[in-house]
Amino acid sequence: MSRRYTVVFEPEDQGGFSVSVPDLPGCASQGETYDEALANIREAITVHLEGLHLDGLPAPEPRAQIVTVDVEAA
Repeated sequence: MSRRYTVVFEPEDQGGFSVSVPDLPGCASQGETYDEALANIREAITVHLEGLHLDGLPAPEPRAQIVTVDVEAA
């Protein structure tokens, strides 16, 4: 079964990216380039879901949404 999870890329000060998955707490990865980080988080999600399955737990349904909010800066 295929699922589509939202992932969050955050640029690191020293270069590269950290990536997290809001719907899968504790599932995170990183990479020196965007493409590397994307490949690494795909692998991390797969391993995370396999671990849940082995523990007899269901895979969480994807629910996270990305919304951009405008605010006035102080």
